[in-house]
Amino acid sequence: MRTVTVVGFDGTDVLVRVPGAGGGASETGRIPREEASSRWVEDPSELFAVGQEIEAEEIGRWHGDRLHLSARACENPALRAFVLACAPGRVVTGTVAGVHNFGVFVHLDGEPEGLCTGFVRVPDLTWDWIEHPSEVVATGLRITAEVVNAETRTGQIAVSLKALREDPLVRFADQVGRVLTGQVARIVPFGVIVRLASEVVGFLHLSELSDEPVETPELLVGEGELITVKVAEVDLQRHRVRLCAADRAGGR
Repeated sequence: MRTVTVVGFDGTDVLVRVPGAGGGASETGRIPREEASSRWVEDPSELFAVGQEIEAEEIGRWHGDRLHLSARACENPALRAFVLACAPGRVVTGTVAGVHNFGVFVHLDGEPEGLCTGFVRVPDLTWDWIEHPSEVVATGLRITAEVVNAETRTGQIAVSLKALREDPLVRFADQVGRVLTGQVARIVPFGVIVRLASEVVGFLHLSELSDEPVETPELLVGEGELITVKVAEVDLQRHRVRLCAADRAGGR
């Protein structure tokens, strides 16, 4: 965080004088309009005046080594302190505030009053395959999660529930080559997703369902139906299980 002085405006950007390190020569920095405040304003001159000292965070250098800064990252000291304290890897607790198809908002314990700082992306909710976050959490539920990223500029802390649990595919990796019976969890345009075990699903391509060409898997199998397949590959890096027909040696 730096203390800078507003020296003018360039369109909707704020120009500031940034003191040099160790008493060295100062330089001119730029605060883009979207970094001036978390509040939307028509023009940054509504927020700042020439000669005013403000706090800002350096965010990088662009266009000929020009220094860019963010004032919104520093405008709420309590929020900034809380976000900085939530370093990646830290385990936090909170209460689910809202469940949406794109992710889950969480009131993290200790956050400034009136704010909602936590967010869980859908892929960070569970190792399992789900269609909607409501299958995992509900509003009001208490959760424990690991911090993935904490961003002072947005005041948002990305957390993960599944980071605190072992990847179930680690235990499933020795099933390659085994013939298993699973339930069709979902039919997709190019195949079917088959549930093989708790938190473990695999993908069976349409070409593995029949030797004859078909337009859609729904002509061959239905959701909820039991199907026998062979585990062709367990990719731990991509967290994927590839399946093939049970009567084929290695799939296609």
